[in-house]
Amino acid sequence: MPEGDTIHRTATVLHRAIAGQTIAEATLRDPLFEVSAIIGQSIPRVEPRGKNVVMHLSGGGALHSHMGMTGAWHLYKPGEEWHKAPKNAVLTMRFDEWLAVCFTPKMLALLSADQLRRHDHLQGLGPDLLGPHFDVAEALRRFRAHNQLPLGEAVMQQNIVAGIGNIYKAELLFLHRLDPFSPVSAYSDEELRALLREGQKRLAHNLGGHLRQLRFAGDGQRMWAYGRSGKPCFRCGATIQIRRQGDQGRTTYWCAKCQPTRMSRDS
Repeated sequence: MPEGDTIHRTATVLHRAIAGQTIAEATLRDPLFEVSAIIGQSIPRVEPRGKNVVMHLSGGGALHSHMGMTGAWHLYKPGEEWHKAPKNAVLTMRFDEWLAVCFTPKMLALLSADQLRRHDHLQGLGPDLLGPHFDVAEALRRFRAHNQLPLGEAVMQQNIVAGIGNIYKAELLFLHRLDPFSPVSAYSDEELRALLREGQKRLAHNLGGHLRQLRFAGDGQRMWAYGRSGKPCFRCGATIQIRRQGDQGRTTYWCAKCQPTRMSRDS
């Protein structure tokens, strides 16, 4: 699944390229909506919302795409070779100078202005770590509403805080020595605030389009825990472990020695 930095970078690149331009042609692989409805409209703004890209339309509605595990938006000059197979293109839009292509999204929908305002998922998103006015107090309130949830599941729930995927889950919890399997209630407000501040800093650092990096030791190893199961922990030498977590069975990497189990503060 794309992380929050990827989605923000995607929205920024799209906005710079196509904002204010008119959709001259559009093709849709599946009958998701009436594609002719967007032809002739312009796109005033492209906005990231958690793991979603929202393209606002001049007619008042929006194109809403959720990238899921494999989705991506690409920009190409006319005639340029595509980096993904054309058969995987769900929506292609032609502008004056660009083709904007959406590949294999989890969800793609044309929303009216009213549907956008009332959209359960979009309106229910928690504060975005890369948003211009991140509300730490609101994020903390949402964590506390899920006090019994394992922390590794809670940080991935976009209705608590938006922007953290599997990579940042593993790395942020490792950096702060927090156990992904202990409940949210095991940790103090200050520990959670520090985790959120770290998330803001690390996500912002990786907005530049370079290879994502959360470890800076000069040895070419860019991650502390993610993807390192069976290898020695860079801190203590214990073995990095991997376990499936949550209803969706997402992989969790952690060091049991550096991130010990903690009991709920309520017990």
